[in-house]
Order: sequence, then structure tokens, then C-alpha cells
Amino acid sequence: MLVNSKEILLKARKENYAIPATNFIDLDSARTFVTVAEKLNKPLILPFAQAHKEIISLEEAALIGKYLAEKVSVPVVLHLDHGEDFNFIKRAIELGFTSVMIDASKESLENNIKITKEVVDYAHQKNVTVEAELGHVGAGTNYENHETTDSVYTEVKDVQTFLKNTDVDSLAVSIGTAHGAYKGTPILNFERLAEIREITEVPLVLHGGSSSGNTNLNRCAVSGIAKINIFTDFLNAAYKKNIEGNPRDYLEMKFLANEAMSETLEGCYKVFATKSIN
Repeated sequence: MLVNSKEILLKARKENYAIPATNFIDLDSARTFVTVAEKLNKPLILPFAQAHKEIISLEEAALIGKYLAEKVSVPVVLHLDHGEDFNFIKRAIELGFTSVMIDASKESLENNIKITKEVVDYAHQKNVTVEAELGHVGAGTNYENHETTDSVYTEVKDVQTFLKNTDVDSLAVSIGTAHGAYKGTPILNFERLAEIREITEVPLVLHGGSSSGNTNLNRCAVSGIAKINIFTDFLNAAYKKNIEGNPRDYLEMKFLANEAMSETLEGCYKVFATKSIN
């Protein structure tokens, strides 16, 4: 069932669990994620990132996502992850994406509000939900040295101003995670998360969930984060399964990769305390 993110994220926030957002880069990964969601009777957010447009096109991603979502009975959100510009986001909406993210987090607060509001005004006319980012979830490879990331914590004082002036449906916040894989486990700022959750009813999003540690992610899920993005963990699991499985050919490689990603998503659903669809 193809839906936007409005109702499922509000429900997740209210009932203190998170929904996995599983970035896909091809038919195999998308089909694996949707199959697991249907089997477990749980909601799924299926994102395609603008940064991956060289792997498959936006048009291909839309066809894959819509086809798979419409085949199952559980809610599936076809989401554009980290949309970088209005024209690309507009194309995604026209192609049938039901949710989009505008990432202007590197801009000043004033510019972030202006850019985000333009997207919201257009998307809401099409019944498409919008996610934005306040603060900045950067990238890093070594969490034993926090100086190697360019992440910037979300400022509590900016949250209400941003939400009031943008009317976004969900907000990605920065509390200490980073995109990609890193060595060590990050120390997350749960005090900051609690402060932000206290002042808004808008569902909160955590980017950079991979390698953040199950304890951290479970605490996020039950403490106010309604959506957790995972990507690198799927790639690493698929790679490890192939190294250990010693496949004889390409078809066996694909089978092992799909199996590993399926197992990883089932683990995410448990860690995120995701509730089944009634």
C-alpha cells in the first residue's frame, strides 16, 4: 500500500517506536525490504537518495518503488532522501514519490527556512509529505575521534522557529550520529533529543543510524525518534555474507546479499520496537 509518511510517523511518535528507512539502490534491495515488511506486517519507509542517481535513475527508482509498494498490504512510503534542489524534488513528486526530503542543513537558518518552505508549499498541494533537516548530520569514519566529523548539533532554540515557518511533516535532528560506517560507537546526546521532543509534536528523524549501536538506536526509538535511516549496515552485511559464503557465481552473490539485507532489516524492526499494523 503506497502512502505518504504523515499518519505512520505520527503513530510511531505517539506510541514510542521508530520505522526503518531503508535506502534502496536497485530492484533487489527494494524488493527485499518490502518483502520483509509484508512478512512481518510492519510499515516501511523506502527511500531513494538523490546522491544515488548515477546508480539508477530517478525514473527507475519511482517505477520500482511504486510497483512494489502497491503490491503489498502494509504501508510503504516511497521517499526521496536528501533532495538537494527544488527541480529534482519536483521531478520526484511528479513521478509518484509520496514523501520528499529537502536537505538545506548546511545553509543558514534563514536560508534553510526559505528553501524548505518552497518545497513544502509545492509538495503539500500534491499530498506529499516533507522532511527537512535542522542542524547537520555529517560524515565520519572514526568515532573514537569526534573531530573527524562535520556534524553540527540541532539547536533547541531554532526548532520552534523552523517548524513554525516551514510547516514540515518531519524533522531530522543531529544528536551525534554521522552518515556512513565508523569505528567505535557514537555517544549520542539524549538530553538534546529530550529537549527537542518536549517542544514539538512533529515526528523526529535520525540519520546515520548504521553502526550507531543497538542500545543507542533502541533508546532513540523509544525516546522520540519516529524514523531511523539505515543504509551502510545493509551494504556491510551483504558484503560479509558473500565473503563468508564463498559464492560460485553472480546469482549466488545476489542471493546471499538479499538474504543478508533481509536479516538486517528484521533485526532493525526488533531494535526499533516497530509495532505491527493493526
